[in-house]
Amino acid sequence: MIRHLYTYLVLFATLMMVIGGGISIFMAAADLISPPGYYQSYEDFKMMKESGKISNENGEKLTEKELRANYEQAVEDQKNRTREQAKNQIIKSLGFIIIPLPIFLYFNSLRKKQSDI
Repeated sequence: MIRHLYTYLVLFATLMMVIGGGISIFMAAADLISPPGYYQSYEDFKMMKESGKISNENGEKLTEKELRANYEQAVEDQKNRTREQAKNQIIKSLGFIIIPLPIFLYFNSLRKKQSDI
């Protein structure tokens, strides 16, 4: 009786890990395909410039064109960072599928043998 219970508990735990890994892969793939938007508006970015938090390498104030280019670069950098994090998350999530899946399959075969007895 305890052996059956242990087998079912291991099957349940490993199955939940595989399902969780699959969900995490799906969510990371969604971020990879369509990264979430950049949340700072151009106006906020411009206000930071005006308060002196953003300046060019020489310490001079940025022109409107340079400021717009910096903002666009920040948006693109954020999207690239999100894509890299999504790739990293996919790799990590594969561990939640690859590691428990053989354990699940092994204990499932044990369960089948136990039910045959």
